[in-house]
Amino acid sequence: MNVTDLKIKNLVDYKGQIFTITEIFQNEKNEYSVKIENDYQHLAVPADSIQPITINEDWLEKFGFMRTYSSDHRIRYERPETFIKYDIDLSSKKIVEGLKIYGNTIRCKYIHEFQNIFSSLFGKDTGISMKSIFKNEAIA
Repeated sequence: MNVTDLKIKNLVDYKGQIFTITEIFQNEKNEYSVKIENDYQHLAVPADSIQPITINEDWLEKFGFMRTYSSDHRIRYERPETFIKYDIDLSSKKIVEGLKIYGNTIRCKYIHEFQNIFSSLFGKDTGISMKSIFKNEAIA
């Protein structure tokens, strides 16, 4: 991941677990590191050791999207705001896949990209947090 794409509150993957970025900083060697946390750990790790989380149907639902259309070629998800949609292109070309805002397609494959776009356009975060991600999931 490119450190310039990261913001505080971005959700990322570190060693197969989901974390929230709480701080981004440079160390003495001018290398970027991030502080990340989840309900179990608080860590400081090199920025290049974290991975993006790919958007999938489960994540879209966690972000408040609902499936509104499905065909052999495409699946559409929409949020309550009528101007935000996400299309999953089932063809191999992936021409129409991505976030749609006011009819414009924005390539958006990862959770942190969606969070950053939402924040930039609407001046607020997505409202998703570690607690809200797992509120409906059984914890063993």
